[in-house]
Amino acid sequence: MKTLRLILGDQLNSKHSWYKDNPDNITYCLFEMRQETDYVKHHIQKVIGFFAAMRDFANHLKNSGFEVIYFKLDDKNNTQDLTSNLNYLIKQHSITNFEYQLPDEYRLDQQLSNFSNSLDIKTKSVSTEHFYTKRHDLKQFFKGKKQYLMENFYRDMRKKHDILMVADQPEGGKWNYDKSNRNKWKGEHPIPSYKYYKNKVNDIVTLLNKQEVKTIGKFETKTFSYPINREQALDQLKYFCEELLIHFGDYQDAMHTDQVYLFHSRLSFAINLKIISPKNVVDTVLNYWRKHGQDIAISQVEGFIRQIIGWREYMRGMYWALMPEYKTLNHLENTNTLPAFFWTGNTKMNCLKQAITNSLDNGYAHHIQRLMVTGNFALLAQINPDDVDAWYLGIYVDAVEWVQLPNTRGMSQFADGGKIATKPYVSSGSYINKMSNYCDSCYYNKKEKLGDKACPFNSLYWNFLDDKRPQLDNNFRMKMMYSLLDKMDAKQVSAIKQKAQQIIENPDSF
Repeated sequence: MKTLRLILGDQLNSKHSWYKDNPDNITYCLFEMRQETDYVKHHIQKVIGFFAAMRDFANHLKNSGFEVIYFKLDDKNNTQDLTSNLNYLIKQHSITNFEYQLPDEYRLDQQLSNFSNSLDIKTKSVSTEHFYTKRHDLKQFFKGKKQYLMENFYRDMRKKHDILMVADQPEGGKWNYDKSNRNKWKGEHPIPSYKYYKNKVNDIVTLLNKQEVKTIGKFETKTFSYPINREQALDQLKYFCEELLIHFGDYQDAMHTDQVYLFHSRLSFAINLKIISPKNVVDTVLNYWRKHGQDIAISQVEGFIRQIIGWREYMRGMYWALMPEYKTLNHLENTNTLPAFFWTGNTKMNCLKQAITNSLDNGYAHHIQRLMVTGNFALLAQINPDDVDAWYLGIYVDAVEWVQLPNTRGMSQFADGGKIATKPYVSSGSYINKMSNYCDSCYYNKKEKLGDKACPFNSLYWNFLDDKRPQLDNNFRMKMMYSLLDKMDAKQVSAIKQKAQQIIENPDSF
C-alpha cells in the first residue's frame, strides 16, 4: 500500500498531524505550477514568497526524514496542471491511496473533489488543522438569521475559546475597543526598525524570468523579507509582542507617508500560508500581555485579537457559506474599469499614490489603505467588482481568495448588497485626512468639492450617493447622508455630478 499526500502552497503547517509519525509507505508532493502563477496576474513578491516558503517546507520535511517529491516550475515532468501532475505520480509510483488536506479556495476544492471522484484508488480528505472554526460553522451559527453580523460571531468566539473573558463577561468590561483604534499617528510614538528576513531567492527570480511568468509590482531588494518558515514566523511574532503591540490598537487604522507598516505585525503572509496558526498567534500575544499588562492597554490586545478570531474566521466562514454565487454578485451594478494608475501609482491624488506605490513596492497595504483608499476610490468610481477582485487577489503577498473575496466584494465594494457590511464603506476626503497625513502634501484641496484643485473623492462621494439612491435609500445607516444630500442646492449637486463624471471618464488625468 503506497500513499501519496498532496501539500498545496498555502498548507505549510509543520504541526499538522500528518507529520507526527513517518511510515515508509507515504510520499508527500508539492508543485510549482503555471496553473497557479497564471490564473490571475500576481505581484512578483507574492510568487517569490510562495515558492520560497514551499521550497523551505519541502526541505524541512526531507530533513525530518519524510519522502518528498517537489516539482519546480521548470521540472521536465511538470505538466503545470495540478491533477495532471497527480495522475503522473500515481501511475509512476503505483500509488494505491491518495490523500489531501481540504483546500481553502473553492476553485481548488472543486478541482480536487472531482479528481478524487474520478480515481479508482482509495482517496481521503482531511482538515488543515489551522483555523479555530470548521468550514461551515459560521453558516450554522447564523442559520435562520437575516443578517450575518460579525460582532455576534466574534463574541461567541470569545466565549467559546475563553479569550479575554472573565466568567461570561468580557475582560475589561467591553467586548470591542474599536473606538480606541482610530488614532492618527503623528510621530509621537517612534516606530522601531522593522524586522526583515533576508531570504535568498535569486534562483526563483531567475526561474520566473526564464519561464516568462507575467507579474506585477517590483522586487528590488534581492531577498524576500517576510517570514517563510515557522522559525522566522515565531521570531516575527515575538518581535511584534515586544516592540509593536504596545501601540498596535491605537494606530491600527492610521496611515502615514513615511511609514509602510506602522505598528502592524507583518505576519499575514505566514498565517495565510499556515506556517503559523491563528491560535499560536493569539495565545502568544495573550501570554505576553499577561506578563506585561501593566505597560500595555487591553485595547491594543483586543484590537489585534479581533482581527484574528473575529474578521479572519468570519471572512472564511462567509466565503464557504456564500460561494460559488458570491463571486458573481454586483448589487450596485458597477461596470467601469480600473484606471491605469492602479498598476503604476501615477496619480496626483496623494492618498492613492501612497497606498498603490506601497502595494507595488512591498506587496503590502494594511486594511484601512485597502478599504478606505483604494477600495473607497474603486467603489466611488463604480468599478466592476470583477476587476477590483483581480487586482486585490494579485497585488498582495498575503492574498488568497477565501479572505480576499469577501473582504473585497463584500466589505469594500458592497457588491453583495450588505451581507457582510451593513453599509457601503465610502467617504469623502475628510476621512482620509482624519486618519493620515496624505492630504497635507496633496495636489488637491481636501475641503473643496468643485474646481481644478478640488479633492476628487468629494465630488465622487456625493455623486455615488445620488447615483445609487435606488439601492441605498432604504439603508438606515445612510439616512443621515441622504438627508444632507437632499438639503444641498440642486445646481451645486448638478455641478458636483458633472465634475464626478469627468473623473470617472478620465481617471488617469487626476
